[in-house]
Amino acid sequence: MIGYVTLGTNDLQSSAGFYDAIAKEMGVGRMMDFDTFIAWGAWDGGAGIALTKPYDGKAASVGNGTMVALQAKDSEQVRRLHEIALANGGSDEGAPGPRGEPDAQGNTFYAAYFRDREGNKLNAFCMVRDQ
Repeated sequence: MIGYVTLGTNDLQSSAGFYDAIAKEMGVGRMMDFDTFIAWGAWDGGAGIALTKPYDGKAASVGNGTMVALQAKDSEQVRRLHEIALANGGSDEGAPGPRGEPDAQGNTFYAAYFRDREGNKLNAFCMVRDQ
């Protein structure tokens, strides 16, 4: 079970607003806030997300093939998260919509892809029925 995911940043304060807006839409806020590290989530909730300046003092970089997926309540929240990401300095990596074919129960993976201000790739997703 994942407790939280940490992404590197070279400018914690500048990047924090992006995640403040995403967290607000998901109904959580900052649960830890230090000079070099901020974490969003709820202590008694699911997995959280954190930003940190690298401990080794070197520049943070984006992992090729690395992505953090944020589980949304429904397709409308997927769309809102994508809009919030773009409005807060993120960039588009794939507009909200169904991906792939429905499974045997008629559920379809619905997702939107975006990058934060430092280039870390995220997506917001949910399963929808008969999309």
